[in-house]
Amino acid sequence: MSTTKNSSRFDGVIFDMDGVLCDSEPFICEAAMTMFRERHGLAVAAADFVPFVGAGENRYLGGVAEKYGVTLDLESDKARTYAIYLEIIRGRLGPLEGVREFIANCRRRGLKLAVASSADRAKVDGNLREIGLPWATFDAVVNGLDVVHKKPAPEIFLLAASKLSLPPARCVVVEDAPNGVQAAKAAGAACLGLTTSFSADALRDCGADWIAPNLAHVPALFG
Repeated sequence: MSTTKNSSRFDGVIFDMDGVLCDSEPFICEAAMTMFRERHGLAVAAADFVPFVGAGENRYLGGVAEKYGVTLDLESDKARTYAIYLEIIRGRLGPLEGVREFIANCRRRGLKLAVASSADRAKVDGNLREIGLPWATFDAVVNGLDVVHKKPAPEIFLLAASKLSLPPARCVVVEDAPNGVQAAKAAGAACLGLTTSFSADALRDCGADWIAPNLAHVPALFG
């Protein structure tokens, strides 16, 4: 693929996955609600999961379990949630508006690309496969099992930048959740916040440098 030399202050883009490349939140919420009903006889609400969006499935499930005083068998319950999830996304999950075009534009500019998702590899693999963006699309793919400290800690973005052989300050992180924006800024990266899951004010309050509705309508980042 031919590229042109990038002349901006950025050399890499690190994408969160959920709410950035695809909108899987309704499906993982549906799967988690089903798991709680099946395994714990508990009817939880979609709103219960909102505070834990972007923090990885351990916290996503664990935070709701704590609210209701339920003790999870975390690995088993998470595995069941993923099994349900991978079934329900078939033929239903696609890339968000502008994703393919934005990635192609980044490649034309010679930028390095990474995915850094707090989700486990099973979900990352399933999502990328379903939306037609294989691992080879990116220079690095990092998942929640690769780090100890999940977002809002900066570890996942520091690792992604390292895998791109770039300092974080030379990277733009694309995020949709306050936890992720905080992690990006703590890592020392710039952050584009997408309002696919949370309001512009919520993302701006956490430090997002730019706000856009999706990757089809972004400000000029690489001029």
